[in-house]
Amino acid sequence: MSTWIGIDTGGTLTKLAYLNEHQELTLTVFPSNEMHLVKEWLEKHPQVEEIGLTGGRTEQLRDVLKTMKSIEYIVEFEATLKGVRYLLEKEGHAINQSIITNIGTGTSIHYMDGNTHKRVGGTGVGGGTLIGLSTIMTGISDFDVIKTHAFQGDREGIDLLVKDIYQGMDTPIDGNLTASNFGKVGITEKRKFMQNDVLATTQGLIGEVISTLSIQLAEQHHTENIVYIGSTLIDNDQLIKVIEHYTILKKHKPVFLKDCGFSGAIGALLNIREHNKI
Repeated sequence: MSTWIGIDTGGTLTKLAYLNEHQELTLTVFPSNEMHLVKEWLEKHPQVEEIGLTGGRTEQLRDVLKTMKSIEYIVEFEATLKGVRYLLEKEGHAINQSIITNIGTGTSIHYMDGNTHKRVGGTGVGGGTLIGLSTIMTGISDFDVIKTHAFQGDREGIDLLVKDIYQGMDTPIDGNLTASNFGKVGITEKRKFMQNDVLATTQGLIGEVISTLSIQLAEQHHTENIVYIGSTLIDNDQLIKVIEHYTILKKHKPVFLKDCGFSGAIGALLNIREHNKI
């Protein structure tokens, strides 16, 4: 294992990236409300001498680690874009210009052009919204359980579709598009819904809000590519399907990176490696 490690302290998850003894990129994750687990992990890996650190909970982790390691901070957006460029190349995507949509607890959106980037937008709708709404409506707050149940759910009995409005008529746009998320609930007598369907519809709402905003910003910046990253997408097939479908429908190219939740940690690792090579 290398002597350097990159850590991204997110609102919900803290991600670690390092090179193992075979110089292969290795990734692991801990809940951000249990920072002591990161300290315990580092105590079991004394060969780590320097930490590249980024993310919104950086100071909290500093307090937990105290002075046990040498720490080099990098601004979160800079770390994320370094990680994205690395993963794009690693996974064989020849993309130089793109919108980068980072779906974490909330969602931050950047425009990347070569080695330059700028933040162009964002929304408070993200993984935190998913967990919060799911908890309020179903009592389920575990992210993995939410993902599993949502994948098994059906949105059609809760969402109001365009074809539901234009009954018996030709629709001016695709009839399967959502006219109103959760819109069918208020105009039907049904008041009880399956948990799986509620969770699937909640993810649908989140995916459509995020992809709509991303598409608008892609059009403003004249790029067809939208790279979707962030821990909310990890093993979340239903959310990926929602975002992919809507992005393609609007004539843009969605890209989902395999290690989508670890861009910041990878970028922090790359940054500290670069500085040590100088």
